[in-house]
Amino acid sequence: MSTDTKFVHLAWHTVEKAIGGVQYQMGADPTAKLARTFGVYLEDAGVALRGTFIIAPNGMLVNSEVNFLNLGRNIDELLRKLKANIYLAKHDAEGIPPTWNEEGDLTLKPSERMVGKVHEALGNDGNPL
Repeated sequence: MSTDTKFVHLAWHTVEKAIGGVQYQMGADPTAKLARTFGVYLEDAGVALRGTFIIAPNGMLVNSEVNFLNLGRNIDELLRKLKANIYLAKHDAEGIPPTWNEEGDLTLKPSERMVGKVHEALGNDGNPL
């Protein structure tokens, strides 16, 4: 989604090689209603910050990231967060460390034993909890 019109999206898709292969629908929010709802619209400038939001099927916001105008987003990190949230929906007693990339990678089991020992729990001392 962006505050651009569908015609601007078409131009971007046609001209910009970085998004030319995008296969999903791009959404237009030219009135900035959605941008305002998510709190990313800069009224004085008339533009939206770069917000990324992951919303679970039940409508709950499970992840958000807001970057300033000149900072791009990392699709690999976005996909990691999406996969992590899908995993956590089935394994809600676990925690996902920043080193997690896919199911089968090390997860954490939050407990009082973990307090102050996350570094060790990640196997950084060769002795996982």
